[in-house]
Amino acid sequence: MTENAFSELPLLIADLYQAAGAMRAVGERVASGTGQTQARWQVLSVFSTGDLTVAQGARRLGVARQGVQRIVNELLSEGLVVDESNPRHRRSAVIQLTDTGLATLAEITRAAEGWHRLAVRELGSDEILTARRVLRRLISAAADQEEASNPPASKRGRPPGGRSARSAMR
Repeated sequence: MTENAFSELPLLIADLYQAAGAMRAVGERVASGTGQTQARWQVLSVFSTGDLTVAQGARRLGVARQGVQRIVNELLSEGLVVDESNPRHRRSAVIQLTDTGLATLAEITRAAEGWHRLAVRELGSDEILTARRVLRRLISAAADQEEASNPPASKRGRPPGGRSARSAMR
C-alpha cells in the first residue's frame, strides 16, 4: 500500500458523499418534473430489477428498511407496486411494479435522459466504465469488512462447539 493511496482514500470517500448529495439533488429535480420524488424514483428502480423484499431493497439502496417500507406503503396505496407472496419467506412479501409503476419509472427515466447525455459528454464512456469498476470494488471491500466485523446473529456468542452460552449452562 502506498502512502499516497492511503491518504487519498478518505478524500475519495468524502467525494463519494458529495457526489451522492449532488446526485440526490439532480434526482429530486428530475423526479419532481414527473410528480415524483427522488426517493420514490430510487425505490421504484430497485424493485424493477426483480423479486426483492423490502429488506433486500433497502440493503441494495444502503438505507434503513423502515424508510423503504414507508415509501413502498405509499406506492402500494397508489397502485404503483404490489406485494406478492414470497415462497422463501412467509412474512416478507416480494415487491413488484405494476404496469402503472413501470410506466411511472419509464417516465422518470425519460426525464433523466437530458442530464444523462450531458454527463456522458462530460465524462466519456471510458471514465464512466472505470468509475463503475472502482465503485463496485469499493462497495465489495466495504461489504467484506462489514461482514467480517459483524458475523451473522446465528454465529455470535457461540462457543466453538456451536451451542449458545445459555444452552451450554443447562
